[in-house]
Amino acid sequence: MLTALLFDLDGTLTDTDTLHLQAFRQLLREHDGRELTQAQFDAQVSGRANGPLFADLFPQASTVDCLALADRKEALFRELAPALEPMPGLLRLLEHAEVNGIGMCVVTNAPRLNAEHMLSAMGLGARFEHVLVAEELARPKPDPLPYLTGLECLGADAGQALAFEDSLPGVQAANGAGIFTVGIATTQTPERLLAAGAKLVVNDFNDPQLWAVIDTMRG
Repeated sequence: MLTALLFDLDGTLTDTDTLHLQAFRQLLREHDGRELTQAQFDAQVSGRANGPLFADLFPQASTVDCLALADRKEALFRELAPALEPMPGLLRLLEHAEVNGIGMCVVTNAPRLNAEHMLSAMGLGARFEHVLVAEELARPKPDPLPYLTGLECLGADAGQALAFEDSLPGVQAANGAGIFTVGIATTQTPERLLAAGAKLVVNDFNDPQLWAVIDTMRG
């Protein structure tokens, strides 16, 4: 029986990767004149937590400087995203969950300020029981810990849950937690999402294949 839905945020609840790419490009140009291609962003940046990501991007910078650079990039992102659109079909799925008593939480590698901003910008600030962010946990995605923590918060077993992810680290994390993982093909190809562990890949939350899975899990 389906008792829990666990959602990534960036690229899953709303399509934000273009805005993140713009923010990273501005930061790198300001810092040292570097350029960042779409291919580099997809392969090296998308879906990663800021701690390890900024250490890789700025290997000569101190931990304090990396934190400051990350804060600058996220401030740029929030400036670029005063309003955001939920992914097609998301509101339908949230309403279905609420009517049927299915628990919901957000599991994201985004910082707390970004997560709260994005949910508010979509008008979804009060729709989730829990919002779990990587910076407040011992290990970020691709470690399964964030999704295992989400299951614990909702009092659900992995076999009673669905996870939704658009990034490869996120799919690896949710799959590693034993959750049936649905890949959202906003930032990666279906082939890469399936190879990372997704059991199903859809374009958005209106896909009939997704609703067939939900119907099967109703019990």
